[in-house]
Amino acid sequence: MRYGEKEIANARLEPWPNPSKDRDYTIEITFPEFTCLCPRSGYPDFATMRFEYVPDEFIVELKSLKLYLNSYRSLHISHEEAANRIFQDFVEAIKPRRLKLTADFHPRGNVHTIIRIEL
Repeated sequence: MRYGEKEIANARLEPWPNPSKDRDYTIEITFPEFTCLCPRSGYPDFATMRFEYVPDEFIVELKSLKLYLNSYRSLHISHEEAANRIFQDFVEAIKPRRLKLTADFHPRGNVHTIIRIEL
C-alpha cells in the first residue's frame, strides 16, 4: 500500500477546537472531486459535496475531511446512502450548531441527482 492509500484507509473526521465558539459564523467547504461506485453496476459516480455549517465547540480539520471523503471512492454505495452517511458522520464528529450538506451528483444515464440534508 502506498502512503496516500494508507492515509485514506485510516481516514477519520478530526474535530479541532473552534477558535471563536462564542460567535455564530458560517463555514462553507466545497469538495468537487467526490467519487464512489454504483452498488448495482459498479460504474463510478462523481459528485460535488458542499458543506455549510455553523460550528459549536469544534471545526473540521480539512485534511481529515479530504481523506475521509476520498475513502468513498472504492465503496459500492447509492447516492442517498453516501450523502446520509457523510452527514451523520460529520454531525457525530463535529457536533455543529447547524449543518447543510448538498450532494450534487453529476448526470449519468441522463439522470442528475441532488441530495440536500439539513440539521
